[in-house]
Amino acid sequence: MRRPFPFRHWPVLLASLALSLPLSLSVDTAKADANQDSAMREALAAARAQEFSRIDETALDGHVLEGYVDYHRLLARLPDAPASQVQAFLTRHDDSPLADWMRGEAISRYGEAGRFESLREIADGEPRGTPRRCYYYTALLDTRPRDAAEGGRALWRVGRSQPEACDPLFRTLRERGEIGALEIWERLTLAWQAGETGMVSYLGRQLGSAWQPGLDALERLQQDFSAITQVPTSIGPEGRGTSALFAAAMHGFTRADTEAALEAWRKVAPHVALGAAERHAIEHDLVFYSLVREIDNNRGWVDATLPGLQDTDLLELRVRTALAESDWSGVIDWVHRLPDAPRREARWQYWVGRALEQLGNPSGATQEFQAAAGERSFFGFAAADRLEVPYALNLERVSYNAAYRERIAEWPVVQRTEALIRIGEPGLANSEWFAAARRADEAKAKALADYAAYRGWHARAVQTTIAAGLWDALDWRFPEAYRDDFMHWGNRHGTDPYLLMAIARRESAYNPTVVSPAGARGLMQLMPATAREVSRRLGLEDPGPYGVLNPETNIQLGSRYIQDMIARYRGNRLAATAAYNAGPNRVDRWLEDAPREFDLFVESIPFHETRQYVQAVMAYRVIFESLAQGGETQEVALLTAAERGGRYDTSLLARQ
Repeated sequence: MRRPFPFRHWPVLLASLALSLPLSLSVDTAKADANQDSAMREALAAARAQEFSRIDETALDGHVLEGYVDYHRLLARLPDAPASQVQAFLTRHDDSPLADWMRGEAISRYGEAGRFESLREIADGEPRGTPRRCYYYTALLDTRPRDAAEGGRALWRVGRSQPEACDPLFRTLRERGEIGALEIWERLTLAWQAGETGMVSYLGRQLGSAWQPGLDALERLQQDFSAITQVPTSIGPEGRGTSALFAAAMHGFTRADTEAALEAWRKVAPHVALGAAERHAIEHDLVFYSLVREIDNNRGWVDATLPGLQDTDLLELRVRTALAESDWSGVIDWVHRLPDAPRREARWQYWVGRALEQLGNPSGATQEFQAAAGERSFFGFAAADRLEVPYALNLERVSYNAAYRERIAEWPVVQRTEALIRIGEPGLANSEWFAAARRADEAKAKALADYAAYRGWHARAVQTTIAAGLWDALDWRFPEAYRDDFMHWGNRHGTDPYLLMAIARRESAYNPTVVSPAGARGLMQLMPATAREVSRRLGLEDPGPYGVLNPETNIQLGSRYIQDMIARYRGNRLAATAAYNAGPNRVDRWLEDAPREFDLFVESIPFHETRQYVQAVMAYRVIFESLAQGGETQEVALLTAAERGGRYDTSLLARQ
């Protein structure tokens, strides 16, 4: 008789099992997963081609991406598939972008087929996109006619042709009198404003005799905007077309000749009955163009009118005008007219401090600089420099252990993202991830950002922080992505590596394959022509539109290009960064009339995008260098002594 196995040996046996069985099982599991992924890759390709007979259903059973094949299968049955099947799909995949995509496609296809009852069943409020909006409101014509009329008129009220999907909606609303002569006239004036002359003629033929004086006035204004002081001040029945005509005429007149437009407006404004929105739009344009075109004769009217418009952008523009004129009292006055939230931003606190400094109030200036220095931004850092105190990084660090990350790895969205990456679908993986980040609360967003950073998904980590507003999570917002390449090529070309990181972070948010609408490509957003020229100077072959997407190639060429800009402006990174964004020829012109101090130069940059770009890149550079030093900022400088104290004029140009 065999003796029982001694109890004291059980731990050894269990340990042996723990070490041996999972290893063999994990290998088998990995093979099974790889086989299932391969089957899913083939199935998705077949589903996109609507070759569903090629799909091995048993191989896909239980795969986390089954829904993607189901999506194409259901899509192929639309518009014949019943709304109940679509709704079931939406419910089953409500945590995935698949639901939004399916709802949008179903609205389009039900709308095209005239299946409006089915469309109503699956709609969830007004959809995005003009054709779908038109189908949606067409579906409401019989069940919610008031909503259909309101939505339809909003779609009608544009100065360009709308898609054919809108024709049934517009036709029905016109038959019902919901779109009448007034709406036709309003659209006609918008078409004139947009330069759509064919549409103006077409709509004009649909108006009755009561509108002939308005058409005559419009024809006269087309020839000469200044005739606005001579045309009738009441257009159409009961003067209801007056607002539309005068708004369109002043839109064109203000852009053509702002000074003459204001003179005419001051003559006609008291005598014309306009809606509040139209009057506001006219005066907004007059203020804006008077300021940007520096029309001194309009200044008195601008300053009297501006406070009543309650427009933050215009008030900020007025502050910048005061700065350009060294009107320090005006700077303080106009900053104090800003709403509370923008007035408390470091940018405006800094400028009030500078103004008080210029006006001989150093204690007041110090107080403003102290308030500004608490913010992590270009002007916050500039304020800290004036106080000679360390920068406020406001860094929040959150750490998760391996056990918690394993739990996150089990979340369905994470599993779908991982699987999509495995089968070569990074675009779909991004869609899954970003949709989850937008829906997530703060705790879940932090978990997603941490997981993305842990997996080396730098662009996804950055976008997660943006979608969730995790502004202080700097380790995730500014990851050490491609650090070796930035350090190598920065040192090779004599360029500050942290500046390169900052440019890449601003340009692409560390997405190495991103292509802008203008055609700029990769991490540092190089135009193909720029990449070709820089490659030629380096003695390299043209990488072509796809080769430049390679991160190392992109960094190599981008680092040389920004170094060329730095050399062009005698080592000045503010001017070089502006040139990287807006082009060196523009920066050369700006320097001809630029203020002498660095802060006034930045504020004087006429392009909003470039002005924000320079501030962001220089602040990001501080953040990257500080993070590299463990979050310490004591030895980090926003600017060099030459950049802070030098002159910003044509003397910066190395080639004059």
